Amino acid sequence: MEYITFMHSNTDTEPSRESWDAFFQMVRKSGLFRGGSAIGARSTVGTKAVPDVTNHIDGYMRFDADNLEELEDLLKSHPTIISGGSIEVCELPKS
Repeated sequence: MEYITFMHSNTDTEPSRESWDAFFQMVRKSGLFRGGSAIGARSTVGTKAVPDVTNHIDGYMRFDADNLEELEDLLKSHPTIISGGSIEVCELPKS
């Protein structure tokens, strides 16, 4: 199953560069990591106003995992979680 995770900007402390480096090394070795990025500038296409859903999102990551529990175990070491923050995990169903 494919998953996308959104890192919320609600940490108690700023994650260190070392914690990010260690986490990326671990997830690359896991074989589950499929990429991600910080969230940059935002724009909206269309004529209707919409809420800024990325206002409190710092970034995203994509994963492929056989089951959600496997991914949740991996995310326990995520710098956002270690720093007291939250990660939203969303299934990406095949369409």
